[in-house]
Amino acid sequence: MKGKWLIEHNHIALSVEEEILHPNADELYLALSNDEESFIKGIECMSIRDAFPELRFSKIGSDIRCELRNDEEKIILNLYCERKGNRVPVDVIQGQIIDQCVLKNEWFYVTGSTKEVEELFRTANILNCGIITVSQYVELLRNKDKLVVGSFINLVETSVLDKPINRDGELPKGVDATLYNYQKTGYFWMKYMLAENTGCILGDEMGLGKTLQIITLMQDFKNNGKIPMLVVAPVSLLQNWKRECNRFAPKLKTLIHHGSKRTGRYKDFDGYDVIVISYNTAVSDMALLSMISWNLVVLDEAQNIKNPDSDRTRYVKKIPRNSSIAVSGTPFENHVSDIWSLVDFIKPGLFGTRSEYDSYITDDVDGADKIEPLLSPLMIRRLVSDVATDLPEKVVIPQEISMSDIECVKYEEFRRLAAGSGSSVGLGALQKLRMYCTHPQVCDEEVGKDPFSCSVKYQRMCEILEEVVERGEKVILFTSFQKMFEILQKDIPERFNIPVNGINGNTPVEDRQGIVDKFNKFEGSFLLVLNPRAAGTGLNITAANHVIHYNLEWNPALEDQASARAYRRGQEKTVFVYRLFYRDTVEQIVNDRIERKREIAETAVVGTDGKTENKEDIILALNISPAK
Repeated sequence: MKGKWLIEHNHIALSVEEEILHPNADELYLALSNDEESFIKGIECMSIRDAFPELRFSKIGSDIRCELRNDEEKIILNLYCERKGNRVPVDVIQGQIIDQCVLKNEWFYVTGSTKEVEELFRTANILNCGIITVSQYVELLRNKDKLVVGSFINLVETSVLDKPINRDGELPKGVDATLYNYQKTGYFWMKYMLAENTGCILGDEMGLGKTLQIITLMQDFKNNGKIPMLVVAPVSLLQNWKRECNRFAPKLKTLIHHGSKRTGRYKDFDGYDVIVISYNTAVSDMALLSMISWNLVVLDEAQNIKNPDSDRTRYVKKIPRNSSIAVSGTPFENHVSDIWSLVDFIKPGLFGTRSEYDSYITDDVDGADKIEPLLSPLMIRRLVSDVATDLPEKVVIPQEISMSDIECVKYEEFRRLAAGSGSSVGLGALQKLRMYCTHPQVCDEEVGKDPFSCSVKYQRMCEILEEVVERGEKVILFTSFQKMFEILQKDIPERFNIPVNGINGNTPVEDRQGIVDKFNKFEGSFLLVLNPRAAGTGLNITAANHVIHYNLEWNPALEDQASARAYRRGQEKTVFVYRLFYRDTVEQIVNDRIERKREIAETAVVGTDGKTENKEDIILALNISPAK
């Protein structure tokens, strides 16, 4: 065989017939010394020195450097040596580092962490320098400590990685909504991430419309034939997902798979684009879910899988899927270790095993500093303060909730009793239903001491409150029932370690302003519970920018006046108003009536107190049964 020496990129190579060989520095030294063990044995070629008569072969090497930088949204990997004021690229051929270089008329060998870098490339599945994926970037960062100090240089601006390729592109057809600029950014970023990385975390703060961003992405998946998709969410949010899908992407065929009457046949999912289930259903129906290859699995309130040893975590991670998104306004709750389980869902193995992660990421400030550059490329997180100019002054967030099976049974008993009251139909007949919808314990039901365990609505309220407390902000909660005051004032301080106070009809008028002043001046989170009639007017409570209408009132004007306690002159933050109501109950009729009246006259004081002149709505409320 005949061979010919040549300069290939930045190193010496040997062309043999139609193949190019890339010797390392040791092999070249053997060839230079005509050692019989040289790799060129059996190949006819001139000596290297004769092939490159002007080339000087140095016996002094230069250390390798591994550099990461960004070119707009792309991550670029470079290997190089510093040589006499020049930056000389180190070539990589199919994952093999060529540890010898040519600079002008000088040949030299590469020293330093060449073997370690090569092993790092193998771990990250990197074959060549240039553009790398986000997963490869994270893998390099996670293992960079294996290299000699100073040989790894990270110049990537993580803020740049939060931006999509093209925010000005077209939104998918079928989305019936106007997205804010930051929501468009979120959609395009997630689309880019799933194409490149198959998984990401949407970590926007509460109230910024994470659900709409996900629905926009799901519509894009549907348009491209990537169905079916699965949403796993707390039971309190199942109806909200269906409601939002119907509202913003009506062409998305959505099914809630929940309750005692749910199917056990995966074929019954045919014809649906999105299946919505609870975390508990993900555990109990794993055999069914495993029969389907899901194109996308979305975990809402993904902090539910922060405990890697829980059943819900282990089973959710077993769901077969092509792409994964974890949605959480509080990705960090108590410990830096919380993030491992979320990342292990969106990209299994990316952060190593749990023990490897714990040995590297300590649960302290140092650990947080280490995790930040690893997490930033995988998560997009916007705070309300970051996008305040995009948001309106008030954001109203309806929260349609389904009762649990147990709640449905008891509600139905009350409904039949009220419906059978004949000519006495009126507020009295509805009051028991409204009380039960507020909380079973308001009706003096024997349902245990823990108010969280027996009410899906209470669970959703706690989920909202958890995020507000995480942000150190204040909340006003409106409810009509004294017993609900008592439940909240006893449970919330124990559950969230925050103060709770209240104003209702029993609160002396002269004491009310003092209660508000204490609330306004308090540093940190605080829950103020108000009766909408006793405290719905006259009070200025701008220290709170979160309002929860825990049970809806028949009169929209009463609700709006209550919201105006926080949404008024002097409020410097966007106000988020959460309206909680059970579907297929008297609360849905109240909500439908409020929306209908608002459409008729946005500024008129209209509505009802549920009196006899509104018998049509009352009869409808008494004849609607909650679906199990």
